[in-house]
Amino acid sequence: MNQQADVQARRRVDFDRLCAGLDRIRERVHVGVIYNGDRTQPGAVIHEGRNLRSEKSYKYVAEDIAAGLRQAGFRRVSLLPDDLTLPGRLREEEIDLAWLNTAGVQGYDAIAHTPSMLELSGVPYIGHRPLLSLTLDSKHVFKRECQAVGLPTPPFMVWDGVRGRLEPETDPRFQAIFGGHQGAYVVKPVVGRASQNVFFVPDRAGLSEIVDRVYAESLDQVQIETFMGGPEYCVAISGPLVVRDGAPSLLKAPFAFSVLERLVDDGEPIFTSMDIRPITADRVRLLTADDPAHAGLVDLARRVHDDFQLRALVRLDIRADTDGRLSILEANPKPDLKRPDGEKISLVCAGLEAEGMCYEDLLLSLLLDRLGHYLRHRPTVVQHIAALL
Repeated sequence: MNQQADVQARRRVDFDRLCAGLDRIRERVHVGVIYNGDRTQPGAVIHEGRNLRSEKSYKYVAEDIAAGLRQAGFRRVSLLPDDLTLPGRLREEEIDLAWLNTAGVQGYDAIAHTPSMLELSGVPYIGHRPLLSLTLDSKHVFKRECQAVGLPTPPFMVWDGVRGRLEPETDPRFQAIFGGHQGAYVVKPVVGRASQNVFFVPDRAGLSEIVDRVYAESLDQVQIETFMGGPEYCVAISGPLVVRDGAPSLLKAPFAFSVLERLVDDGEPIFTSMDIRPITADRVRLLTADDPAHAGLVDLARRVHDDFQLRALVRLDIRADTDGRLSILEANPKPDLKRPDGEKISLVCAGLEAEGMCYEDLLLSLLLDRLGHYLRHRPTVVQHIAALL
């Protein structure tokens, strides 16, 4: 048996084990869905700091996830705020498995705080491990890693406002990276959410002012990259265990789905923040397998999944140049999992119907895929769950 076949065989054993014990998991495993806590509440933190993201609890999404898990048959599901009370509540409520729907409460590396806390506590979770959370969430770090493994991404540089004002015409790093580029740029904070403080700059003459503006808003490093003039896309990628119509199956490759083109209006060169203009069905176009861009988008998503050793859901934002060549813009390590309500949509959930899946199928897919990885590669962390199987 070759190595790949051996891996598939071992996955199949764990998959069969999960399927056989699924009813007991639903009945007995206590899942804690964690959302951003409020640092102004008593006991949430010791001293209030600053969150680089705009304030958002994601509680309403956590409520959708919790309700979806209950609809999928889980009997014991709780909502927990992400703050300093979390370790005590995990112990008191005997949480067996956590679901991370939080980007952290405060600080520069907030998205890594809760997975680090869970690692220390020995509580298994659905989400990315601390270092990977930071890598995916820090746009410049993710792009550097993409460059290192040969994944296409637009040329970029990072400017730190503590160095003073960016002077494109005289800065040697700017000249080395962008050279004679006379086209447009995109300026954004290296950490953020919902496309906030992301600006299209038509030429380098306007860069200094916009970089200063983004730095003043974020007090963090600012990323400058060349603007890609073609269509903008996104694609979700998760592990190979997929549930359709309540029935689990095991694919031979990571599951790439909701392959979408994000539709922009005339005079809207980049996608407007969802906080300003909510994402609705008329703002996206679901691509089918016969669309010219579909295969390339799926291939990039699977390469990211393998090269970054993903163990949880990611949504990739990808853009083409005017010749159709695809480049990865950024990754979203905590994509919106809000249940579709018929008006506003989630980019991850927009293509579920075409996959023969519902919202509960997606949640169960993510949970079982992550649990299967624990059983194969980190069995000591899930001994309490394995005992049920």
